[in-house]
Amino acid sequence: MSVSTSDRIIITGGAGFLGSFVNEALEARGFKNRVNPRRADYDLTTESGVEKLYRDHKPDVILHLAAEVGGIGANRDNPGRFFYANMAMGLHLIEAARRHGLKKFVQTGTICAYPKFTPVPFREEELWNGYPEETNAPYGVAKKALLVMCQSYRQQYGLNAIYMLPVNLFGPRDNFHPHSSHVIPALIRKCVEARDRGDASIPAWGTGAASREFLYAEDCADGLVTAMQKYDGPEPVNLGSGREITIRDLVELVAKLSSFKGRIEWDPTKPDGQPRRCLDVQRAKNLFGWSAKTGLEEGLSKTIAWFEANRNNLTERVF
Repeated sequence: MSVSTSDRIIITGGAGFLGSFVNEALEARGFKNRVNPRRADYDLTTESGVEKLYRDHKPDVILHLAAEVGGIGANRDNPGRFFYANMAMGLHLIEAARRHGLKKFVQTGTICAYPKFTPVPFREEELWNGYPEETNAPYGVAKKALLVMCQSYRQQYGLNAIYMLPVNLFGPRDNFHPHSSHVIPALIRKCVEARDRGDASIPAWGTGAASREFLYAEDCADGLVTAMQKYDGPEPVNLGSGREITIRDLVELVAKLSSFKGRIEWDPTKPDGQPRRCLDVQRAKNLFGWSAKTGLEEGLSKTIAWFEANRNNLTERVF
């Protein structure tokens, strides 16, 4: 049964960073009947909160974006919380989807679920060939368990649940808190504020040798909505740009685009995290014709401009 523009769609996390772009992508494609539940009204880590959500809004489709996650520091400080919150939300939402006969359930996973030493580029077939990098393993394992739940519920109950694996996201409206943010927003804030203070240098975690891949959030939203409309299979699908960059090169690029002229002082006592991350993105192209459109430098420039325009009015998340 295909998704229709008349369907009622719940976007968990719809008021958040990625969710705001997903709402825009849905609006652009004619999906007007959308619900963005707020945490204050629905505690999705509880069965009662999820049941209330389904009862109040009677969804046809759920895009499950809501997550509790942060950068390396936040992951090290909150392993139990991140495992429980992410596991519980998915568990209750998917079980309720079965009971209520949902037309489609879209689960967002994480590339933190991949093994620490996954061959690069990461292919979806490698997902189970090892344990995730230790600092984000609780989050990654919780999300990976939800892939098994989606596949199991499809097999036993016929639930049309699909599973997308977005790479590290960035873009306007991100969380720029220096402790709980991911690498790009943390770097942008650090470089812009150091530039404005006239600092001679900025600190950077690790050695800079680790590599990452980044996907502009607007592109990710386009990928999720395209999958919602066109993909109905059991296999997980990577969503990424397919471009790898070392953290050292990334820091230098952000500094350049932010007009920070000082030194970058690396602290090798801090963790690098997973050694390399870069996705094989062919499956998304083959199965539903999707590929990323925004280059890294273009996306960074837009994100820096947004931060400069909005930094005095940010609502920051602290774990």
